Amino acid sequence: MRKLALASCLVGASLSAHADLDEIKSKGVMTVATEDDYAPFNFIVDGKPEGFHKELLEDLKTYAKAQGFDVKQEILPWTGLLASVSSGQYDMAFTGALVTDDRLRVFNFAPPFASAQHFYVKRAGDDSLSDIASLCGKTVGLQAGSALLARLPELKKMMEAEGCKIGKVTEYPSYPEAYADLANGRLDYVINALISVNDLVKTRGDTFAKGIAVSGDGFAAWPVPKNSPELLEFLTGFMTEVRDSGRLAELQTKWFGEAFPAMPKEPITKVEQFHELAGM
Repeated sequence: MRKLALASCLVGASLSAHADLDEIKSKGVMTVATEDDYAPFNFIVDGKPEGFHKELLEDLKTYAKAQGFDVKQEILPWTGLLASVSSGQYDMAFTGALVTDDRLRVFNFAPPFASAQHFYVKRAGDDSLSDIASLCGKTVGLQAGSALLARLPELKKMMEAEGCKIGKVTEYPSYPEAYADLANGRLDYVINALISVNDLVKTRGDTFAKGIAVSGDGFAAWPVPKNSPELLEFLTGFMTEVRDSGRLAELQTKWFGEAFPAMPKEPITKVEQFHELAGM
């Protein structure tokens, strides 16, 4: 999942170089950074972009054109992507970034387009895990430095309510390694965000099964620099249009396996607001 390690360098990045909407219109182009390997949000097939954002980008281009400017896409690896946006190299990140406390110190987020609530994954056919109490004392895996680690205390509180404690927490360099250890029995379960869990079970349902939620609500949304309020307003208008037209639900169902009609319709700009929306 998305790393938190870059948070400190983001906080220190200069915000003075960012373009707000008037400057974007003056230039005639908005530059957006998208990822190259984060299915089903953005990924490459036979050298060409695919995924939820590839399709939604065409709608964004049409929406921007009606307001007098074009949208230019740059495809980047995740490493350094948010730092490039915070430094003003790109106007926004058009990718599946999770809203976190640290990121809200540097970015505002457009209205969320998907749930990022945390779920557990177990081995297919493992009937011993079914509820929070059954996870107590079991060995869990997550990606080191991921946004999910920051919300692990929520699961600990759920377990305390059941009169038990979390077991050993093992961190991995990447999720494929965690899933490999889950498959071979070294882990009892893995925690990841909803969209990633749905995608995993869709492609490897013979090996893995989806469990229940182990956190409050979470959100995937587009990060926008703090000093670009007009750009944030523009993206909020775009989200309203694709939501009201049914286009957003269509793409959510196609790429995520479900629509999210209960997502917040307003931007997320403050830590306190995020906590209230997430039930933290």
